[in-house]
Amino acid sequence: MSDPTTTPTESLSPWWPRSLMIVMIVGFSLLILLSLKTYEDAPPIPAQAVDPKGAVVFTAEDVAAGQEVFLKYGLMDNGTIWGHGGMLGPDFSAQTLHGLALHHAEHLAQSRFQTAYAALSADERAGIDGSVAAEFKRNGYDPATGILILPAASQAAFDAQIAAWTAYFQEPASNGGLTREAVTDPTELRRLTAFFSWTAWAAAAQRPGATHSYTNNFPYDPFVGNHPTAGALLWSAISVIFLLGGIAIVLLAFGKFSYLGWHGDDRPPPPKLPAITPIAITPAQSATLKFMVIAGLLFLAQVLIGGGIAHYRAEPGNFYGLDLSTLWPSNLLRIWHLQLAIFWVATAYVGGALFMASALGGGDPTHQRRLIDTLFWALVAVVVGSLLGQWLGINDLLGGWWFWLGNQGWEYLEIGRFWQILLAAGLFFWFWLVLRAVKPARANPELRTFVNFFLIAAFSIPFFYLPAFFFGSTTHFSVVDMWRFWLIHLWVEGFFEFFVTVIVAVIFYQLGLVRRITAIRVIYLDAILYFGGGLIGTAHHWYFTGQTELAMALGATFSALEVVPLTLLTLDAWDFYRVSRGGGPAYPHRWTFFFLMAVGFWNFTGAGVFGFLINMPIVSYYEVGTTLTINHAHAAFVGVFGMLAVGLMAYLLREITSDERWPLVQTCLKVSFWGLNIGLALMILLSLLPGGVLQLRDVLENGYWHARSLNYTATSLARYVEWLRIWGDSVFILFGVLPLVIGLLAAYRDLWRRRVTLTGSTGPAVSPSLR
Repeated sequence: MSDPTTTPTESLSPWWPRSLMIVMIVGFSLLILLSLKTYEDAPPIPAQAVDPKGAVVFTAEDVAAGQEVFLKYGLMDNGTIWGHGGMLGPDFSAQTLHGLALHHAEHLAQSRFQTAYAALSADERAGIDGSVAAEFKRNGYDPATGILILPAASQAAFDAQIAAWTAYFQEPASNGGLTREAVTDPTELRRLTAFFSWTAWAAAAQRPGATHSYTNNFPYDPFVGNHPTAGALLWSAISVIFLLGGIAIVLLAFGKFSYLGWHGDDRPPPPKLPAITPIAITPAQSATLKFMVIAGLLFLAQVLIGGGIAHYRAEPGNFYGLDLSTLWPSNLLRIWHLQLAIFWVATAYVGGALFMASALGGGDPTHQRRLIDTLFWALVAVVVGSLLGQWLGINDLLGGWWFWLGNQGWEYLEIGRFWQILLAAGLFFWFWLVLRAVKPARANPELRTFVNFFLIAAFSIPFFYLPAFFFGSTTHFSVVDMWRFWLIHLWVEGFFEFFVTVIVAVIFYQLGLVRRITAIRVIYLDAILYFGGGLIGTAHHWYFTGQTELAMALGATFSALEVVPLTLLTLDAWDFYRVSRGGGPAYPHRWTFFFLMAVGFWNFTGAGVFGFLINMPIVSYYEVGTTLTINHAHAAFVGVFGMLAVGLMAYLLREITSDERWPLVQTCLKVSFWGLNIGLALMILLSLLPGGVLQLRDVLENGYWHARSLNYTATSLARYVEWLRIWGDSVFILFGVLPLVIGLLAAYRDLWRRRVTLTGSTGPAVSPSLR
């Protein structure tokens, strides 16, 4: 059929696909180059670390085994290594580095002045401090022999660190809510300390051929000679130039070419002819509603667990008189909080894509509903099995199977390898279901471009999950962090964004709100802008994880370009507002558009403003792993991908819910919209943002190790700011998530009561919004 919204003269310039292809080739080429260099530039793990007399302090085997202890007990969801991980405990590398330096200073004080370091005069201390910094900057590693020569008295310093970490794991109040005596085995404690000590050495020792350490002098600790590098200052300044230049070019383009954006050339499409003929809600489409219900329930569980984690930050070891850590220690709750965030958002996207696939295809392939039901129960099995396995793994109840059935231990990828394989298989199965559903539409030249983009976006999600299988429990930490962010960053700031853009374009076209050429042009434009900065911008996660200054240079400059498309979302937000006003075909989807407006606001605020702030190398050097990171994460992930997921729920609810039950569901969506947005704003303004600024100030004044330890986090001011978060959390949960779940359950009950089918005795159910 011909497209009534497109005239024969309307065609896209061939430079749209060519430009996108150039961006993808250049972006992935540089990203692959940086990834390959990680293997070459990663800090070496010495075969043996010895004291000046040749006595072995620890070995490479100890470091690898210690990393496994670190992962098995979920310690990456308690504290951080080189700034990456959980923020309930300290940065293990920074704390160990400072502890070793203090021990060395005490040794020098006793050797030179026969007195304690604390009793020295200012001049004597200055001399000791200079010697400590010089000793820790000296790189005693010999690549020919694999031997690392440590400073004098290193064995005693190492033993002191073992004692310190043994004490750390004793009480929940002193370790951010871990299980009492979380790690007690002497062998495991020694190996864990070896792993921490190696990360501390790499953070201070000067990289051969450079004037800074393997981690670009992170963490900030003047005691060991760690100060920001010249590159951190230089590339931060250059990133601002890239940001301003990128915004200027895009705004110039929008000013010159009036047809860019959702408004097209301001010629509205025919008001009476939607782009796709209204069809009955098919059995497969009705089956997708339970995905949204489960997503809503997982969302509720995630935010309740998030409240528990916030309480651990405010009052570890005491939950209103109870010791919560005996059942649900803080690291387990954080694992569940992160995994449930991924699960509920992905589940909503999976359900929304399957619904849209049937709409594009004009019906259901054979056995589509039965296959969707199979996918649903497989998803439930993965969610329940992986969460239970993580509880068993944290409690060391799985023996040698902890990595496969329990928790792998890597932040965001804690899910056991067995469950991970099932999840990846399920995502590819989902893509096949989408493919078979849209196959008929590929024969329609008016829909073929939409379908192709839809399939590319859907395939990218399972395909770019595969880097999760490129490492194991003993893989070099720098290499793992590189592959982790291939998945995390490219999913969140690349292909999820692209996927949602395609779905929104299809919805707009389906409702007759935009012309075909406008929707396709927006897809190309957003893809070019997102991937132009987002692919290479992945490197902003690698500033201090063992890569060279090249990663910092490319990561800083291209990460700045990620802000450019986010500034344009304010224009989208206004367009969404305009189409949601009054009557017309868009009116039934009023709350879908309101959630899309919220996405525009939070994308610019959370990902744009807060993201650019902490992505500048000089800021990240002091900030990474502080509450400012949590501030950015909540504003960006919840405000963008969470709101997008709820927007998909709102769209599907309006399509499936009967007119009789819709007023109740619509009221739930209205309350949820304001509850989610007001709650998130209060969470940020009352707690996360001020708490992050205060912690950043402590880093500047006292060093990174201090701001991440109880020396700061246990102060009355820090705890008070954490308590203030209860207001935002309460609004978010009670008036945001809970009404959403009620609306989803009401819609599901309505669907169950009507038993909608194409061939049932009641006849087909036409989408309410298209009647």
